[in-house]
This record gives sequence, structure tokens and C-alpha cells, in this order.
Amino acid sequence: MDDRITQIKGIGDEKAASLSSIGIHNIQDLIEYFPFRYEDYELKDLAEVKHEERATLEGKVHSEPVVRFYGKKKSRLSVRLLVGKFLITAVFFNRAFLKKQFTLGQIVTVTGKWDQHKMTLSANEITFSSHNPDGTIEPIYPVGGDVTVKAMKRYIQLALNQFGEQIEENLPPQMLERYKLMPRKDAVFMMHAPPSHDGLKQARRRFVYEELLQFQLKMQVFRKRERESTKGASQVFEKEKLDEFIESLPFPLTGAQNRVVGEILKDMQSDYRMNRLLQGDVGSGKTVVAAIGLYASYLAGHQGALMVPTEILAEQHYESFQELLGGKLNVELLTGSVKGKKRREILERLALGEVDLLIGTHALIQDEVVFENLGLVITDEQHRFGVNQRRVLREKGLSPDVLYMTATPIPRTLAISVFGDMDVSTIDEMPAGRKPIETYWAKPDMLPRVIDFVKKELDQGRQGYVICPLIEESEKLDVQNAIDVHFQMQTALPGYQVGLMHGRLSSDEKEEVMEEFSTNNVQLLVSTTVVEVGVNVPNATIMVIYDAERFGLAQLHQLRGRVGRGSEQSYCVLLADPKSEVGKERMQIMTESNDGFVLSQRDLELRGPGDFFGRKQSGLPEFKVADLVHDYRVLEVARNDASALVESTAFWEDETYRSLRDYLTEQGVLSGEKLD
Repeated sequence: MDDRITQIKGIGDEKAASLSSIGIHNIQDLIEYFPFRYEDYELKDLAEVKHEERATLEGKVHSEPVVRFYGKKKSRLSVRLLVGKFLITAVFFNRAFLKKQFTLGQIVTVTGKWDQHKMTLSANEITFSSHNPDGTIEPIYPVGGDVTVKAMKRYIQLALNQFGEQIEENLPPQMLERYKLMPRKDAVFMMHAPPSHDGLKQARRRFVYEELLQFQLKMQVFRKRERESTKGASQVFEKEKLDEFIESLPFPLTGAQNRVVGEILKDMQSDYRMNRLLQGDVGSGKTVVAAIGLYASYLAGHQGALMVPTEILAEQHYESFQELLGGKLNVELLTGSVKGKKRREILERLALGEVDLLIGTHALIQDEVVFENLGLVITDEQHRFGVNQRRVLREKGLSPDVLYMTATPIPRTLAISVFGDMDVSTIDEMPAGRKPIETYWAKPDMLPRVIDFVKKELDQGRQGYVICPLIEESEKLDVQNAIDVHFQMQTALPGYQVGLMHGRLSSDEKEEVMEEFSTNNVQLLVSTTVVEVGVNVPNATIMVIYDAERFGLAQLHQLRGRVGRGSEQSYCVLLADPKSEVGKERMQIMTESNDGFVLSQRDLELRGPGDFFGRKQSGLPEFKVADLVHDYRVLEVARNDASALVESTAFWEDETYRSLRDYLTEQGVLSGEKLD
């Protein structure tokens, strides 16, 4: 099956080159190049066809076809058909030549989009004969370059005719039996030429399980190896001192915070290295949980490191941790802006063990940064860093415990998939007494009323944000930019200071703007999405988001989380005029829910897993058949099965599991390659 495609009779070098251009390099690639969708030509009962549904109908020609020409070369052919007891009109655009082929009383089969109101079928396919019940489900392949769908079908048929019998089973018999899965060879043939919907469903079910099991086996092997190869030093600390610190906090921990703290401390006290993801909604109290972990590590005689993606966030965390831990730990800040003598002093003290907690940006991973005894590494908003950046920081200590934090609530399916080699802790409870943010959706023509609303908040001594997607004119995107909006707000709100912040400002300039906003010298901040993560100004109670339809739900929720951080009622206004149904649904969902986990699940459903993080570096696998959104139940089953297999002796020794072990070897999993 690894043989070159030219081994197939009928495929020469030229065709092989065309196939190679779309990722098909050998016979197995071709045989497993599955359709991305299927056209259904099964005959429908017209009484059951819904409005705008695609349907195949059989009817008798009831009248002479009529052709009307319009424009230079355009035409519309309409013909009356008797379909069962219904008289309908079939319409063909730009196919006037068909007129001569119709005869009264003739039986024809037509396929197209049904208009229930006009009793009209916009037909794009016709057969001048009775419906053929064979081959009613037509596979459609993703193609490109010189390869057409028709050619792809022919190539695959050639491959199956010559090599189909050589398709080997790669799942053990007990699994096929347990889940009543179709044998692999049958499933391959079924995917390419399904005789029925049920057959296609069973074939798809088999490949979904196979793909997700293989993927989860990789994850579980990495997880097992990580545990066994990184025997971390058990962090021993005085529980009484830690309890005193927790009791001294200005607010009691929520039940969820207590649970998560317990999970983290248990990992730290174990003899394996912690590798845990801490996720929680905006404002759920992750910072306090991190502080407790860092203080425990300090009590155990170790240093801590906290890496964040932006200087603004590093500054805010530095202030927060100074407040929480400053009286007990030596906390320092290291960013690209810290230079000269101060930088040298921090690095010297760090290497001597005199700095207990170092907070910073990617400056923390530079070679000059040396810890004396690093015990706990925390990475905030970890999906914003590349895997290499995370690894470098982790390797600055002798197997330190590692905690990743994110305020982007990740649906369980993605958490299992992207972070399947980690343990996951979730803070799914908000602190008591926090008022939910009221969210409104306004059309752009309501802007004057929105500005009046902003003014009322500012008149009460509050502050606000105005968020814009782009920072300068773009011919491609009709988007209000931050510079224009800043001028607009200055004009509309005389007497108030309006600040401007965007990604093109230097670090010093951003810091200066944020300082002015934090101290209420600036009342309204017009900004691009650089305020998305972590900025904390409790006096800010109003946010307006321009062109809100251009953001995903998760990002809108992150932005909204910049307000509502104090005791006053806060508001978020989405200025949007979405044209698509998905865009309208997104705005509606935002006005109905403040729960980040609910929103992230809906975002996943609306946008698909590939776009969820908005970056390719998320580590999401690409599957031929499986779909992380719709196949989440199978993912759970596959994960449990993979976990049990990897821990069993039989998996590593029995012949029945050889194919799965061979797969792991091919993927480099068993040869020591590392997943981060």
C-alpha cells in the first residue's frame, strides 16, 4: 500500500504528479482519499420535501417547454411536470438546448432546489428516463489543479479494483465486536460507493472510531511517558502556613477554587511532574489559585515563574501578585522594557535565589535568565505561545511542575484533543456578588443613542472602552478603524479625555496609555483588541464593540470581560449589522449568555474546531472522517479505551494489537519524539 501510484494500471507519471499536488503520494493515500460530501439522488416523495431542500423527483412531461432569452446569452427554460398528484414547474437556466429533448408524456428524473411557495424546482440535473435506484448516493471528492471529481472517481476505482483486497484490518477483533464496527476493507469500499445511507453511516462510524482511537493512543502514550520520564521532586511544604495564607485572603475561595487548589497541590506533592491546564471564565479567580500554588512552591524552597503574552498583562499580574504575595515573597518583573542596571540586578539576584517569583513576557525564556531552583512554571493564555517557547521556560528548572492557565473556556472536546496529554482543572463557578454584564445588540444607525448611553456612564464618574477591529483604512474590509473612531469620540464627548491604544504603539506608549486609563486621567479608551486579555480597571463599566460580527464568540466574551470587574452594574453594546444567519445568531447568543463555557461550545459549533483558536499553532489534528464537534461522544469513548490500552500489558505484547503499535511507531511516538 506504500507503493507509488504508478503501480496502478492506468495511472502514469503525469497523472501521478497531478495527484501528488493534492497530497496523494502512494496507493494507500489514494484508497483512503474519502469524499468530503455526498450528493443524494434518492427519489423523494414531493409531499415530504421541505422548502429550499435539494431533491430528486420523477415526473411526466405535461406541457411543451417554454424558453425565454434575456441579456446577451442568458436563457430560462421552464417545463410543466406531473409529479405524483402535483403539477410543478421545472426551471433550467442557460440550457435552452434541452428543449428539443422533451416530448409530451415522457418520464424524466430531475434534481434541484425546491421552492414550496412557487411549486417550482430550480433544476441543475436531468435524466430523460425513469429514476435508476442504483448509485443514488454520489461521492464528491475535494480536488484541485488538473484533477477533476470525475477523474478522481476513476483513479480510486482503478486502485480499489487492483489493490482493494489487500486492505488490512488494524483494529483488534474484540473492538470490532464490542462496538459492532464494520471491517476496514468493507468500510473503505462503502465510503467510496455507498449503496445506502445506513451503509455509509456504518462505514463512517468505523473510521471515526479508528481515527479518534489512534489520536488518543498518541496522546496517552505521550502522557504516560511524560509521567514516567519526568519524575519531579515532591514539593514538601508546611500545610499550616499555606492554610494561614489562604485564610488571610480578602475573600473566601469558591467551591470550584477550593477543588482546583486541591488538584494542583496534590500534583505538586506527588513524585511526578505536574502538567496541568487550569481553565476558568473571565473573573473566575484563576490569579488567586495561581498565587496559592506559587506560595506553596515558595514554602517548599523553590522559585516560581509566570510567563504572560503581553507587557500590559505582565504589569497587571506583577501588581496583583505584589498585593497578594509581596509581603512574603520577593516578586520581580522582567519584560523587554526592563533594561540596563535594573535588568542585570534582577538576573543576578534570580541566579542567587534571592528572587522568589519572576513575572514577565517571553523575555523569561532568554538564555541570560537563570533560576537557582525553579519549582513551578505558570504560563498564562498558553495557546498564545509557540510550543518551543513553553518548552524553553520549562527546561530552566530541574523538572519543575508546570501549570498552564487560560481564560478562554475550552469545550471539553477540544480540551481532550488539544490538551489530551495534560490533566485539566476547571473553575466553573463565579465569585458571589458579581453582577452579570448586560449585553445589547445595536445596529450602526443607533450609534447616536449608544454614544448618549456611554456619556451617561461617564457622567457618573465611570470609565469605558470602545473596541475596533482594525487600526487603519483597508480597501478590503469596510471596517471603522480605531483612529477614526477616536476622533469621532473626542468630537462627541467634549470634556472627557479619550485615549487611543493599538498594536502599532511601542511598549512604553501602551504602558503610558494604560497608566492614564488606570488612574482615571483618561475616561474613555478607544482600542483595538490589545485589551482583550487580562486588563483590570474596576471603574470601567461600559464597553462598545464596533463591527462585532467580525469577532468570534470567544473573543467577544474575552473583550466583554474587561468590564464588570467592580461592584457597579456594567454594560456591553455590540454595534453590528451581520448579513449572515450565523452572524445574527452569534450576536443573539452574546445578549443571552454570560457563561464562557456555554459560549465557547456554541462558538465551536458555529465556527468549527479549526478556527476556534484563530491560529494553526493550536495543535488540532486534521482528520479524514472524524469531526470533533459532532463526534464528541466517540472521542470520550476513544480516550477511555486508549487510556486503558496504554496501561495494559496486553497492548504492548499481544499480536492482536500489532497494527496499533505499528501506527504509533510510524508516527514517531515510540521512538522518543516529543509532543509539547
